[in-house]
Amino acid sequence: MRVTTTVNGTERTADDVWPGESLLHLLRERLGLPGAKNACEQGECGSCTVYLDGEPVCACLVAAGQAVGREVTTVEGLAPGQSLHPVQEAFVEAGAVQCGFCTPGLVVAAHDLLARVPEPSDPEIREALAGNLCRCTGYEKILDAVRLAARRRATR
Repeated sequence: MRVTTTVNGTERTADDVWPGESLLHLLRERLGLPGAKNACEQGECGSCTVYLDGEPVCACLVAAGQAVGREVTTVEGLAPGQSLHPVQEAFVEAGAVQCGFCTPGLVVAAHDLLARVPEPSDPEIREALAGNLCRCTGYEKILDAVRLAARRRATR
């Protein structure tokens, strides 16, 4: 089947997509966007989180065909060009990026949280990131990054 969707503001088309193919596979393997990671394939780790029509979803659980005619935003599309979004900058500066496997999903989850709750409490941050697993950081640096991004947003 042919899948045409808008990805990071640009209409993209992939041919010969099989009916059971995931949005994650479409993004990574067919459209060359490796940001969302393939870890659990069960929606448990959050590494593949992207926006679908403005709502965060686990791309491993969404059929590619469900994205037809819809808007997908990946971690690569959070900021224009080669620049980083302030949430991405905060993750780098706070040392929240170690192996990097969980980072794209955590960045999208943090981005979504800060869009909804500009000055979140620690329990709100923890709740928002609860669907994302990290084996490297122990989470404290990740929490620091979200706090940093929120502080910077508040001072703009």
